[in-house]
Amino acid sequence: MPGTVLLLAASPAGKSSLVDAASVLPILAAVAPDVLSGTDTANVVELADPLEPQAVLTRLRAAATAPGPLTVFLTGQLQLDRRQRLPHLALARTTPATVRYTGFPWHWIREELRLRTPGSTAVVVDLHTDAETWQHLAGQPLTVGPGALLYGRVAPPPPRRAVASPTYMKSVATILRSGHRPPLAHLHQQALTRSSGEDPEAARRDIVLEVDPTQPMHHTPPAQPPMHPVPGFQPAPPPPVPVSVPVQVSLPASVPAPASPMAPAPPPSDPHAEITAAVESGRHAEAAELAGRQEQEALRVHGPGADEVVHWMEVRADLAMFAGDAELSCRIWLAVADVRLAAGQEPGAPGVEAAVDRAHHQWGRIDDSARARELGPALAGLRLRVPGRRQGALDDVQRHLSRLQAQV
Repeated sequence: MPGTVLLLAASPAGKSSLVDAASVLPILAAVAPDVLSGTDTANVVELADPLEPQAVLTRLRAAATAPGPLTVFLTGQLQLDRRQRLPHLALARTTPATVRYTGFPWHWIREELRLRTPGSTAVVVDLHTDAETWQHLAGQPLTVGPGALLYGRVAPPPPRRAVASPTYMKSVATILRSGHRPPLAHLHQQALTRSSGEDPEAARRDIVLEVDPTQPMHHTPPAQPPMHPVPGFQPAPPPPVPVSVPVQVSLPASVPAPASPMAPAPPPSDPHAEITAAVESGRHAEAAELAGRQEQEALRVHGPGADEVVHWMEVRADLAMFAGDAELSCRIWLAVADVRLAAGQEPGAPGVEAAVDRAHHQWGRIDDSARARELGPALAGLRLRVPGRRQGALDDVQRHLSRLQAQV
């Protein structure tokens, strides 16, 4: 099965830039697609210094819904928005004051990757941060979804008026240009070793990301605390780095082995993997039924409004989208937004905004004018409470609803 590769390099223009992210793209683009992906054939999508968060979301969503393995090579810088203090990938128009509206929220990556089969997705990152974001990440490490591999590094701010080089990602690209793609864990270690030759302090300074959820893991703290490259800035030490190696347990010689060892129990089935397999093979009704059963079980165990219930509602909304049922997807996303708001979440909370944004997107794809007219007032009411990050979203709903009503 062909793979998909997304090459994304993003950083602000001008003095807000901390890293020359786009400089790595020519090296990555020179690598054969099959080597980038680790599959026989691959489709490669390249995004260089994108301007709009929605453009990034569209490309990421298309890559996430493609069948087969997905590898994302992401180079750029992270910044926190001032309101919710959530990390965003800074884009070409991003400034410290406009991150919330011009940056790409990191949690959107988790949202788009969450339904993929565990082990089929890998994200390789070379990220730089400002001082505030670096300190934030020391206590809240990055994740990219429950089933995705994550390798790379996060670097603190470069010296004042300097623009850093993505030495880790350039090392990854240089290794791959040899035509051989080692296992990602080995590629990651080779890249760290190679980049440390250009930047000897990186091993002591950077937060190294090594997450493989398909393997048992234990946590190993870094050998040395990070340096403080910015005068007056004292970041907290980085969190333990998850090292993806099997944990082996040895019993003392004095402990006898059981006479009749029991056979190990089979691993529990993963409903997400079953649902993804059904979608990839076109069995959309089966996928929806599986998700519906999980939602009903979560409702029985945890009660209405619980996070587990909301999760399966969101899965069903995505499944309706994959099946081409925009009306059902819109209805479920509207219900998700209502449940989150009723649970006391703020209108600006990421989960609430995402639900309304997706309801809005699916509403615009409903072919049946009568059904769209029926859902329009509910969406407009939510947009009044949850305007979202895109200016004019409420006006867009009202204009489209007026056009629909004029058709009656």
